[in-house]
Amino acid sequence: MKVFVKKEDCIGCGMCADVCPEVFEIGSDGYSDATGEPSAHYDKVMEAAEICPVNAIEVQ
Repeated sequence: MKVFVKKEDCIGCGMCADVCPEVFEIGSDGYSDATGEPSAHYDKVMEAAEICPVNAIEVQ
């Protein structure tokens, strides 16, 4: 499983980091980064992708 945050779409709302802080964090640029191991948190990663208001999270 791989997770990417499309920086050009991200608005930095932080919802993904609230749902799954093990994988997502807001970087110094104010936008989300996928930094953790997504496979260990599959359900939370999928929830974060679903609630992203701008669909900036891509899960492969």
